[in-house]
Amino acid sequence: MNKTTLIKNAKIVNEGQIFEGDVLIEGKLIKKIDTSISAKSADVFVIDAEGKYLIPGAIDDQVHFREPGLTHKAHIKSESKAAVAGGITSFIEMPNTNPQTTTIEKLNDKFNIAKETSYANYSFMFGGTNDNLEEIKKVDPKQVAGLKLFLGSSTGNMLVDDPEVLENIFSSTNLVISVHCEDEATIKANTKKFVEEYGEDIPMKYHHIIRSEDACYISSSRAIELAKKTGARLHVFHLSTGKETELFTNKIPLKDKKITSEVCIHHLWFNDKDYDKKGTLIKWNPAVKTQKDQEQLLEALLDDRIDVIATDHAPHTLEEKSNVYTKAPSGGPLVQHALPALLEMHHKGLISIEKIVEKLCHNPAILFDVEKRGYIKEGYYADLVLVDLNQPWTVTKDNILYQCGWSPFEGTTFKSRISHTFINGHLAYNNFKVNDISNAMQLTFDR
Repeated sequence: MNKTTLIKNAKIVNEGQIFEGDVLIEGKLIKKIDTSISAKSADVFVIDAEGKYLIPGAIDDQVHFREPGLTHKAHIKSESKAAVAGGITSFIEMPNTNPQTTTIEKLNDKFNIAKETSYANYSFMFGGTNDNLEEIKKVDPKQVAGLKLFLGSSTGNMLVDDPEVLENIFSSTNLVISVHCEDEATIKANTKKFVEEYGEDIPMKYHHIIRSEDACYISSSRAIELAKKTGARLHVFHLSTGKETELFTNKIPLKDKKITSEVCIHHLWFNDKDYDKKGTLIKWNPAVKTQKDQEQLLEALLDDRIDVIATDHAPHTLEEKSNVYTKAPSGGPLVQHALPALLEMHHKGLISIEKIVEKLCHNPAILFDVEKRGYIKEGYYADLVLVDLNQPWTVTKDNILYQCGWSPFEGTTFKSRISHTFINGHLAYNNFKVNDISNAMQLTFDR
C-alpha cells in the first residue's frame, strides 16, 4: 500500500515558516525534506505541487462521531472519511456516545470499531462521571488522549455536578482534563424565563442569551480555580466569549502551560446576527455569541491566549434539527469544511497560514503529546495536506460527505481547495475522491 512518493515544488508550511521544497515519503514516514530531491527510481510516485501549499495534517482534538449507539446521525467510517476530505488526518473523539465511554471495556470497544472502519488516525477521550473514579485511574496515558468532563449538559447528559467528585478527579489523574464549561443553574434559570414567555418555540436569536456569557464564565473560572488548587492539567474546550479569554495567559510557551484553551470554527465564523438566517443549524453548546465575542476570540487566538483550533464536529439529522428550539439538539457537522473556512479567513487578511498550521496541527500535538505527528519533519508520520489557495468551489448537497447530509456552510463558495490528503504516507484523498483503502493508525502519546 505504501509506495514511495515524492512531492515536488511545494510551498512547505512548518514551524512558522514557508519555504519552497520537496518532500520524500517512504512507507509511513517522511524520509527527506530538501530544496530539490530527485526520483531515484521509476517506481516513485511524483506529485508536482507547483503553486500549492503543503501543510501537516490537522489534528482535531474534539469530535463527536456518534458511534456506538447514535449511528442514525453518523458513524466513525462516514465522519472520518469527511475529515480526510477536509485535511484532518487525526481526530480525538468524545465519550458521550451510547453506551458512554466511561469504562475501559467500552473504550476498547470504540478502539476496535475505529481499527476496522476509520479513514483517519484516531484516539478517544475517556469520560468522567460522578461515580467512575476507579475506572479513570486504570486509563493508559500512552494510549488515550485524555479525560473529558462535561460541566454543562450536552448530548448524552454526562454532567459532572458534584464538587467533591470534581476535586477528587482533578487530584487523581495526570491526564489532560478537557472540560465543557457552562453553568447549569444559570442556563436552567434563563431557559425557564424564556419558556414562560414563548413556550417551547423560543426564537433562536435568544440562544446565546439563554446559554449566556455568564454561564460560560462562571463555569470556566471555577474549573481554572480548581485546576490551580489541585495542580491538574486543564484544557478548556470551545471558548465562546471574549470575557473567558481574559482567564488565559500567553506569557509562557505552550509546552509549559498547565491551563490551556481551544476555540472552534463556528465561534470564529458565525455570530448572533446569523441566527435569523441559519436558525437551529447553528445551534451549538456553548452558543455562538456576538460579533464582539467573535472578534475577541480571534484576537486571543492570534496573541496565543487560545492555543488550539478544533471543530466540535457533532452531527444531527435535519429532521432532529427541524424541531422547535427546546427540542432541537445542539451541534453540527464541520470536519470537511473547517480548513477551507480558515483559509477563507486567511484570504480576508484575518489570520496567516503559518498561524492556522500552528493552531490546527502543531499545538494539538504539543498539548496532547501526540507521537510523531503535527509537523513536517523527517522521521515523522507522513500525514500531509496539499491545498490550492486559488481553486474556488461551492459547498453543495452533492459534495457533502457527512452521513447527516447537510452543512451550515451549504451554499458557501470557498476560494481554497484541498487537493490531496496523505495518511501515514498513503494518498487517502485526491480532488473530491476518498480512497476506499484505509491506512489509519491509532494515535499514541509520548508520556
